[in-house]
Amino acid sequence: MKFVLATHNAHKVAEFDQILASSLPGVSVLGYDGPEPVESGSTFVENAFIKARVAAEHTGIPSLADDSGLCVDALSGMPGIFSSRWSGEGATDSRNVDLLLAQLADVPDEYRAAQFRCVIAVAFPATASSPARELSVEGVWPGRIARAPEGTSGFGYDPIFVPEGFDVSAASLDANEKNELSHRARAIRELARVLGDA
Repeated sequence: MKFVLATHNAHKVAEFDQILASSLPGVSVLGYDGPEPVESGSTFVENAFIKARVAAEHTGIPSLADDSGLCVDALSGMPGIFSSRWSGEGATDSRNVDLLLAQLADVPDEYRAAQFRCVIAVAFPATASSPARELSVEGVWPGRIARAPEGTSGFGYDPIFVPEGFDVSAASLDANEKNELSHRARAIRELARVLGDA
């Protein structure tokens, strides 16, 4: 079975393909060259479905899309869907990290819990023998926010996210370790389980 992944990021396509194929032999993930939809949803689920539906409509092939971000308990779950643009116009990873640390400056360590969340939506277009259908899964990577950046691997908020069970940031983990533990890997494994049961 083939799926289109609604992203122009070749690395993400390879990651999805590798994890799904190892769990579900015969499944492959293809890149997407269609239009980028406007992510106008108010949740990870809504944005993931917006992207999956557009890709399925454009290609006529079952389509996957993910939406993810960092959710900080002390900020009522923010930055959430705004993670990549938390510091406003022209946001960069370093500006987003600096702003988040400033917002949490007075928050004691015991209240700095956070989670990376990833929702994967799947849109199956209608066929002659079956109606259109959709499903979604979620992966959650719990942890906490450090007081200063640490590590040189990863991107985004990785330098200030300390995964549960660790004393170092996600940016200090090697790529294989991070890819095994991450919210996206957890969501992809859950997707493989759901598709295998379908």
